[in-house]
Amino acid sequence: MSEASTARRPAPFDWVLLFAILVLTAGGAVMVYSASAITATRNLHDEFYFLERQAVAFAIGVALMIVALRAGYRRLIPLAYPLLGLTLALLLLVLVPGLGRVAGGARRWIPLGVVNFQPAELAKVALVLYLARSLARQRDRVKLFSIGFLPHVLVTGLLVVLCLLERDMGTGVIMVMVLFTMLFAAGARISYLIGGVLLAIPIGWRLIAGTPYRMERWLAYLDPWGHREGAGFQLVESLLGIGNGGWIGQGLGQGKGKLFYLPAAHTDFIAAVIAEEVGLLGIGVLILLYTLVIWRGLRAALHAGEPFGAYAALGLTTLIGGQALLNLAVVFGLLPTKGLTLPFVSYGGSSLMTLLAASGVLLSISGDRGGFLRQGVQAVRVAPPAGAEAT
Repeated sequence: MSEASTARRPAPFDWVLLFAILVLTAGGAVMVYSASAITATRNLHDEFYFLERQAVAFAIGVALMIVALRAGYRRLIPLAYPLLGLTLALLLLVLVPGLGRVAGGARRWIPLGVVNFQPAELAKVALVLYLARSLARQRDRVKLFSIGFLPHVLVTGLLVVLCLLERDMGTGVIMVMVLFTMLFAAGARISYLIGGVLLAIPIGWRLIAGTPYRMERWLAYLDPWGHREGAGFQLVESLLGIGNGGWIGQGLGQGKGKLFYLPAAHTDFIAAVIAEEVGLLGIGVLILLYTLVIWRGLRAALHAGEPFGAYAALGLTTLIGGQALLNLAVVFGLLPTKGLTLPFVSYGGSSLMTLLAASGVLLSISGDRGGFLRQGVQAVRVAPPAGAEAT
C-alpha cells in the first residue's frame, strides 16, 4: 500500500466504546418513549412529542460526533479557549429576561425552534477542553499555585457561579469533580487539592443551608417519608417504583410511576422507570454499559500520545461517569435530589447533543497509541531529585 493511501486512511477508533454509547442512546430512546408517551398524550395530544425531539437531538448529535471523529481531536486544541469564551457568553445571555426560557422556576434554556438549548451542558464540555489545553501547556509548571492551580480554579469557579445563578447546582458539582480529577492527573500538589476540597465543603453547605428549596431537598433526603407530601415526594415515588420492579421488572411499558406519580419520569428520574419496568437486572445492564464507557475512556486517556488528548479523554470520561454516578445515586436515594440527566439515556436535547459531540472527541482520542500518561508516570519515578548530579 502506498504512503499516500495510508495517509488518507481514517484514524482508528474504539469500537467497544462506540457500541456502548450507541446502545445507551438507543435504549434511552425506548425508555424516553415509554416514560413520556402517556404524559405527552394527555398534555400535548401527541404521544411521540418527546421521542421526536429526542430523535432530532440524536441526529444532530451523531452528525457532530462524526465531524469530531473525522476532524481529529488535535484540531480542537486552538478552539478550546474560543469555545470557553462562547460558552461564557451563552451562560450570561440565558440569564437575560426575554432571551432565557424559564421552566420549573429556573432560567436555563435558549429557545432554538424545535429544541431548547441549555448552555450549561456545553459548559461542561468546554471546561474539559479548556483544562486539557491549559494543563497541557503548563504541565511543567502545574505544581505552582499561581500557574497550575489558581487560574484553573478561578475559571471553573466562574462557570459554577453562572450555573448557580441558573439554579443549577448539579452541573456545578460535576464541574468541580472534573476540575479536581484533571488537576490530580496533571500532577498538581496534593496539598492544594486537599485544601481546595476542605474549602469547597463549607461553601457547598452554605449554598444548601442558605437556599430554602435546597435545604428542603436535604431534609427530604435525610427523611423522605417524613416529607412525602413535599420535597420528598419525587424520591419516595422513585423508591416505590424501584421496589415495585423487583429483579426482572413489571415489563416494558407496564410501569406505574410514570402515570403522573413520578415527576420528571423521562428526564432526571428515568432510571426509576427503567428499574420498575425491567428490574434491577436492567439497571445492572445499564451500569455495565457505563462501566464499559468508563473503562474504554480511561484506556483512551492512557493510550493518548499527546498531553491534550490524555487530559481531554480523562475529563470527558469523568464527566460521563461522574454524572451517571450522581444521577443513579439520587434515584436510589443515596444523594439529595439534583437536576442532572442520565447521560445518553434521559430526555434532553442539549445533553444528548453535547455528549454525542464529546463522544466523537473521545473516539478520536481512542485511536492514539502513544501512552503519554504512562510515560509521564515512568519519568516521574525514575527522575533524580532536582539539583542532584548523575552518577
